[in-house]
Order: sequence, then C-alpha cells, then structure tokens
Amino acid sequence: MTALAFNAFVMNTVSHIQHGLWRHPDAQQADFEDVNVWIELARTLEAGLFDAIFFADVVGVYGPVGGDYTVNAREGLQIPSNDPSVLLSALAVNTEHLGLAFTSSVLQAHPFEFARRASTLDHISKGRVAWNIVTSTMENAARNFGLDRLTAHDERYVWAEEYLEVAFKLWEGSWEDDALRKDRSRGVFSDASRIHRINHVGKRYRVEGPHLPSPSPQRTPLLFQAGSSPAGRASAARNAEAQFISTPNPQTAKELITETRDLAERAGRRRDDIKFFQGFAFVIGSTEAEAKRKEAELDSYLSVDGFLAHSNLGVSQDDGRPLPPETLLKDIETNGGRTPIEWLRKRDPNREPTVGDLGQLVSKRHPRLVGTPEQIADALALWQQAGIDGVNLINWIIPGSYQEFNAHLLPELQRRGLAKREYAPGTLRRKLFGRDRLDERHPGARWRGAFARSFAAE
Repeated sequence: MTALAFNAFVMNTVSHIQHGLWRHPDAQQADFEDVNVWIELARTLEAGLFDAIFFADVVGVYGPVGGDYTVNAREGLQIPSNDPSVLLSALAVNTEHLGLAFTSSVLQAHPFEFARRASTLDHISKGRVAWNIVTSTMENAARNFGLDRLTAHDERYVWAEEYLEVAFKLWEGSWEDDALRKDRSRGVFSDASRIHRINHVGKRYRVEGPHLPSPSPQRTPLLFQAGSSPAGRASAARNAEAQFISTPNPQTAKELITETRDLAERAGRRRDDIKFFQGFAFVIGSTEAEAKRKEAELDSYLSVDGFLAHSNLGVSQDDGRPLPPETLLKDIETNGGRTPIEWLRKRDPNREPTVGDLGQLVSKRHPRLVGTPEQIADALALWQQAGIDGVNLINWIIPGSYQEFNAHLLPELQRRGLAKREYAPGTLRRKLFGRDRLDERHPGARWRGAFARSFAAE
C-alpha cells in the first residue's frame, strides 16, 4: 500500500473553517498573531511527518457588495487575518523538512513582485515552498484592488494563464543554470550573458525582466490549485501539480479525479503528474462512543452565523446581516445556494427546515471521519482506492487536532503503510515527485532556454 501525503490545512487568522471553535479553552488560534503559536505548530507537524503546512488566504471579506460584516468581525471569520507569505520565513528557519504552502491570488500582487517573493522564500526554505494559485471569488477583494466589480468567473482563469506565463518566464527562463558564478578569483558574481530579459507583452502585463533572484532550489514553487468548476478543473489539469478537493464521498472523488486526469492527458501531461488532496476533519477516540462524545462537544462550539456567512449561500438579508436562525427556508428567495436548501427541505417531509438547520448542514461540508484510529484508517484506505493521494487535514483546535493525529492516528496509519515513517531528503517537489524542477511536460518548462536562444540570435 502506498503512503498518503498529509498537509495541515490552516489560515493565518482566528476562524478559518470550523467557525466558533476559537472559543474552545484549548484553542490557540485566538492568538494567531503570536508567531510562536505557528512555530510550535510547525514543529508539531514536522514531528508528525506532515508533508506541508497549507495556508489558505483571502484579500477581502465575505458578503455582498457594501454589505454588513458584523458577523465576520464578531466571529473572527477571516478578519482579522495576516499575510501567510511573511509568516513562512519564520517557519522556514524553524523546520527542516516541512513543506510551506501559501495562497496568493492573481488579483493581489503583480506577477513580477510575486515571483520575486516566491523565489526568496524558496531560497530561505531550501526548496520547500508551494503556491496555491487562486483567482479570488469576493466582490470586496476586487474593490480592494481598484476594480469596479469581480472579473467574470471564466475570464479570471484567462487572467491566471497570463499571470502564470509571466511567472514561468521569470522562474524558468530568465536565468540559465550556470549564470550564478560566485567566482572570487575573477571577481565575477553572475554572468550577465546568461541572465535574460523576458520582454513579456500581454493583455494585462508588460514585464521586461530579468528576474532579480538567482534560481532557487525548485525555481518554480510546487503548484497547488483548488478550483472545482469546469474552468477551474481545466486550469488545474494544465498547471497544477497538486489539487485540493473537497468531495462528499469516495465515489464523487473518483469521478472528479478521473475527469481531471483525463483533461491532463489531453493537455499533454501524464495522469500521475497531479496529486489530489482531499479535505477532512478528524475526530479520534479510543472507542467509537468516545469519538461521538468528542464530536458532540466540538459541535457545541460551532457558530451557525459563521458558517452561513462563510458559505455565501444567499441566505442573508440584503445588507449582508444574517437572517434569524428560526427563518423557514421555504420563505427565502435566493438565486444562489439552491441545491443545499432544496436537499435539506427534502430530508424530512414532516417539518420545514430553518436557516439554523442549514447552518448545521454547511458546517459538515468537509467530510468528517469520526471514530477510532482503526475506523479512520479503514475509511482513508477506501478514499485512497477512489484515487486520492493525500489529505488536507482541517483542524478543530490548534495545535490539539494535530497533536491528536500524531499520538493516536499516525501509528495506525504507519502500521498499515498509509503514512510514511521518515522524510525523504531534498526539496518539497523531490519529496512528492522525486525531482526538484517542473517536469518537461509542464507548460512552464517550455520557457527553459527560450531567452538564451533569443540572446544568441541577437
């Protein structure tokens, strides 16, 4: 049996996924601004042989245009939040093997600046950086960066393609492998003839170059994506090396993975060029009854308002304030989120569900695996048979959720061959794929040597 890869799914904020849990007396996420919380978490993850700490991020608040964000602020729902890329520097120098994945939208940074920042982090971490490519889904985020409104969904992926092209040109093509000399005797630090401008001119960007950092251990950071729409899956099939998915059951995961691998093949890649990480929350008990008691205790902290605000299901008032939890779903008119609303109404024909019921449903949108270590390992084996390569482990409590994984679940997974017993050496990409650089089939690889040929022609 092949070992699964494991990421810790976190965010540099108070309340990321499990809204309300920051109130738990053991939850340190309420002190997320203390760098030592993250350093100690990173060390815990490395002790548990996690492949990466995976930081989500947003650059706006959830809700309608100009909407009320009272709930967001009250719940700590991704406000306040801090920049994860800055935090990675501290984690890099306090770990040796742990991958460092961060989210950055094409909306929030110019590709020249972003490529430089990513290369710097890859140097600091000795090749352990990954980038989660996102296009942003928030109207407020668009306004924070000077747009009148959020760019149309599929057009955002067109935008991302050019953004990636600029970044790949800088990472893969601007510097030749032997451009950095550090030759003290000759007084030559870098060879200018092997450092090239990229002279990119496109619809959105004009970038002359050259890339300012010398080649980092991976050059291009490991590439994650999470899009589940047709345009998002097509983009992942072309560009991603790892995709974060959140499917409700193994069969649905199998269908999504198969479809994306088919798309990757049609894009000239191999089916195994992409690894798939399924999101899970675990509740571990020494017995099934104990796990159920722990689940009920965790659920007692959940915030219905927080989940509804995060889900953007269209069940708020016009100004963004939440509807009262006793509001009947049949009385709500909305153009969004109809599927979960109608599904919930059909669950029990003898009663009309409420907004509060919907909030509880949304709180379980990421699959939970609740039970003994043996039961959870059994479930993960079934998910692996469906095609997943790894797990994005969603926490209830930082650091407790990951400490429990290390102490109770990891030994059982290792016993079955579902988790590794030691780290492989080298970069994050080498640990996951056996190489430091993008493979030759990846679209980013086509820029290797492209500008050297241009220079020679001149």
